[in-house]
Amino acid sequence: MTLEDALLPASAQAQGVQVLPFGQDGLLVRFALSAEPWASTAAQAFYDHASAAALPFLRELLPSLTSVLFRFDDTKISRADCARQISSLLSERDWQSETPRPATRVWRIPAAFGGENGPDLEAAAKLAGLRPDAAIEMICATPLRVLAIGFAPGQPYLGLLPEAWNLARRQTLNPQVPKGAIAVAVRQLVLFSNASPTGWRQIARTAFAPFRPDAEPAVPLRAGDALQLVPASGDQLRALLESGDPAGGAICESRA
Repeated sequence: MTLEDALLPASAQAQGVQVLPFGQDGLLVRFALSAEPWASTAAQAFYDHASAAALPFLRELLPSLTSVLFRFDDTKISRADCARQISSLLSERDWQSETPRPATRVWRIPAAFGGENGPDLEAAAKLAGLRPDAAIEMICATPLRVLAIGFAPGQPYLGLLPEAWNLARRQTLNPQVPKGAIAVAVRQLVLFSNASPTGWRQIARTAFAPFRPDAEPAVPLRAGDALQLVPASGDQLRALLESGDPAGGAICESRA
């Protein structure tokens, strides 16, 4: 298959790293269809690699769970030539054997689990084969990474959790979880930046605001950041929410 053939939408396949067309001015490098650990690591590593290349014809470069989006300036380069440059970058490493780069920032964010702050905790823990207290312990002991930011402004997808948490979404939609809700599915956690309907199970809540439109930066988390949830009581969370501090008691440690 030629590169030009590979750029046809109908050429998308379930397996293998692919460079695919995305809209009028985009190309998507997709490593896998599901958030397998190697694919998430590869997407983060390739995003770093492409960013360092500083391609002059790019308008935007965005990482996702298992892919990286390149938006190019079509007045400077054709789609086929852009794809060739991307393919050249891809050929420089074996992306399936990449290891996660050391995080330069580590966030520790208080979260209250269960009860009114995590009404689905018991059900989710049961599906994972755990008692609720063991589920909380496992989640808080797991070194999470910000895999991607999307769906809503600033909203992070965190993971990956151990295999026990490879849970399907709910069969019925939860009409609304509150801002700060932490929900679980498919080995990932989502920290909701705003109240939202969801098919994921809410297990906790935090006062940390991942989107702050009046602040600079408006989105404090970045893809690749490390993150740890720290258990808090319901009273502690209530106090953090009432304080109005968008950090919600979170601490960010920078590592050179």
